[in-house]
Amino acid sequence: MTALRRHRALDAIWDRGPGWRGALASVNHTDIGRRFILTAFVFFLIGGVLAMLIRAQLATPGSAFIGPDEYNQIFTMHGSIMMFLFAIPMIEGLAFYMLPKLLGSRDMAFPRLSAYGYWCYLFGGGIMIVALLLGVAPDAGWFMYTPLSSKIYTPGINSDIWLIGVTFVEISAMAAAIEIMVSVLKVRTADLRLDRMPLFGWYMLVTALMMLIGFPPLIMGSILLETERAFDWPFFDPERGGDPLLWQHLFWLFGHPEVYIIFLPAAGVVSTVLPVMARTRILGYGWIVAAILALAFLSFGLWVHHMFTTGIPHMALGFFSAASALVAIPTAIQIFAWIGTLWAGKPELKLPMLYILGFFVVFIIGGLTGVMLAMVPFNWQAHDTAFVTAHLHYVLVGGFIFPFLAGSAYWLPHFTGRRPSERLGVAAFWLIFIGFNLTFFLMHMAGLLGQPRRIHSYPEGMGWTWYNLLSSVGSFIMAFGFALFAIDVALQIFLGGKARRNPWRAGTLEWAMLLPPPSYNFASQPQLSSEEPLADNPALPLSLARGEGLLAVPRHGWRETLGGDMLSGKPAYIIILPGNSLLPLGMAIVTGGLFLSILFGVYALAPLFLIGIAACGWRWAWALGSRHTIGPLDAGGGISLPVQGEAPGSTGHWGSVLALVADGTMFATLVFGYAYLWTIASGWPPLELISAAPWGAVLAALALAASSLTVRKALAPAARRDELRRRWLAFAMAGQAVAVALLAVEMATAIPSPTSHAYAATVMVLFVYAALHCTLALVIAAFARARIVAGFVDDARTAELRMAVMWQDFAAMVTVIVLLVTKVPAMLA
Repeated sequence: MTALRRHRALDAIWDRGPGWRGALASVNHTDIGRRFILTAFVFFLIGGVLAMLIRAQLATPGSAFIGPDEYNQIFTMHGSIMMFLFAIPMIEGLAFYMLPKLLGSRDMAFPRLSAYGYWCYLFGGGIMIVALLLGVAPDAGWFMYTPLSSKIYTPGINSDIWLIGVTFVEISAMAAAIEIMVSVLKVRTADLRLDRMPLFGWYMLVTALMMLIGFPPLIMGSILLETERAFDWPFFDPERGGDPLLWQHLFWLFGHPEVYIIFLPAAGVVSTVLPVMARTRILGYGWIVAAILALAFLSFGLWVHHMFTTGIPHMALGFFSAASALVAIPTAIQIFAWIGTLWAGKPELKLPMLYILGFFVVFIIGGLTGVMLAMVPFNWQAHDTAFVTAHLHYVLVGGFIFPFLAGSAYWLPHFTGRRPSERLGVAAFWLIFIGFNLTFFLMHMAGLLGQPRRIHSYPEGMGWTWYNLLSSVGSFIMAFGFALFAIDVALQIFLGGKARRNPWRAGTLEWAMLLPPPSYNFASQPQLSSEEPLADNPALPLSLARGEGLLAVPRHGWRETLGGDMLSGKPAYIIILPGNSLLPLGMAIVTGGLFLSILFGVYALAPLFLIGIAACGWRWAWALGSRHTIGPLDAGGGISLPVQGEAPGSTGHWGSVLALVADGTMFATLVFGYAYLWTIASGWPPLELISAAPWGAVLAALALAASSLTVRKALAPAARRDELRRRWLAFAMAGQAVAVALLAVEMATAIPSPTSHAYAATVMVLFVYAALHCTLALVIAAFARARIVAGFVDDARTAELRMAVMWQDFAAMVTVIVLLVTKVPAMLA
């Protein structure tokens, strides 16, 4: 097969198809990545306009440019857009676009999941923007502190829009986290060992793990607060056993890792671009990986430093202060590695390098002020002042936007296939750099003079006027810089000359392809032994185009890519990926219907949408696999491999494992909230506890234990006949149904009214959580049984049975823990 025939055959398989239907149905990672990036940039522009309105209001004392109600909406939406609709989605988009290209793959592990995540992001963000246009946007701050965000103080729909919209967007983030982790661990090209993976892959792997663990507390907190607002269940009401500080704990359990979730991918961009600009290899690869892991670990022990003024015990203050200072060490390791790389190389002062130098200046200032705020006495003085606002922007803009602008200048030829304009880009850099520092450096001064943050106006004679006026002037200079950046990008796309392949003479694999990239990335997949394969083998692009790698021969219209061992990258199976589909869009629409029914209080429709989501999920999973065993296939290079599903350790298995990790984190957050209120809140335990009678609970636990045993029987070698498998699964489903019924009886008869006390509300949520997971385990067992009947399961293909075992065991574990933490205290009372 010639290179041209191979290209045409592969493009016919991987192309998204013509017209609007093709655009809506595409699940290709390049398309999804571009959509995330462009949509996030649009949200960034909206957030930037809101920032200009804020600065116009604060430019002079006593300004009447915006009223307080409108200002609160603009302030809240600016923070929410930048944190939830710009930063994280931009990270996801870059990861979706770049990771397969860097790792030598043809796509991500779950293409339809990526597409579903994008539509959820678009719809969730759209809800918030429409609310802003209609004048009912969230107005309680992007942190949504209770009791300000509770029903009594914000009785309208404003806070509900934040809770619903952000939770909708967080579904996208969780899907992206699972997608990124499985893709990095299992869908690398042949022989690409984990310890030789490009550093950007390491950064995204750790970031995705942090998202998987850090986002569930916010999702759970949002569910609890929306439940309180909708049904008057008093989780955060101190008069009925709740505690407003519980929201702060749940929010900052997400909020502080969020800072490093934003910083780490940007640092990954720096670690990728800087060595190319310095004409050398990165210094201290192993040290950087160790620093990434240490930073991720430490970031989860810092959340209370946002709460130093809330009455935390002194021992806790000391611990979290020390941890907040300690986190500077792994950050400094990365900075010294970058400085050492520059020292060892011959840096070229091109546009990406300018943005990296700007990042060094701005981020180091933000880091130094962060160490200042980690010290409790200083924090007490500076808390809730403009000093904190300045620090936040130095960290987030310096640690995220400057590196991503460097990445934009570096990878735009890859996105567009066009050469950049250096002059316009340099002018945009200086406007952004000067404008940013003029805006936010002066905020430090105003904060030290006592200017509070989150105010819509201030009186004359406080000594803040000139600082605010100059900050506002700086913000408009910065806005002109971003406008010039957007113009530069547009000119490059429409008027730029064609870029040559690998214009930066980089060593990483994403430049081993045509520009802009073909739909399939690589005509054949390489076998690698280096993190910079183009530097070691400049002829590699031509070799891959000739089909001298693996999977060079298209067959059966399949979208094939390699899956391998997690550590060594040794090829283990061939992944046959699903093609273009409207199902992700349809499922996102049904999910949106669920959220809108809750937002507008039409709760009777919510169960119908849940059934619709389950039906879409069933159809989604049903399209996978084959009704017969395919057997080993020729992968090229003398290698024969089984297809995924006929070999252990499939991507679907690991996707389920990671979904359970996220689910378990959310459940642990709920148990934490129950224990926190029991320990801290007033009126615990109340006079009226859950019924101490253990018999229903014991029977439910026994039914689930029996289900776990019978599901395993279906997987055991002795049950390798379809009839036996179906029978064991039917027994398991009966046990799950009995457990759901017993839990429903407990909720109806044994738990006090959830509106009476936070104890009753929390116990009810725990039981609902257990009942939902038992129901989910029942549905998965029913799906596995249906797949057996349809011929998708045999001795070699047992993925559905393994998944049924995992979810059944998790449901049983959750239920037993719920029964223990609720029934045992009631029995001992």
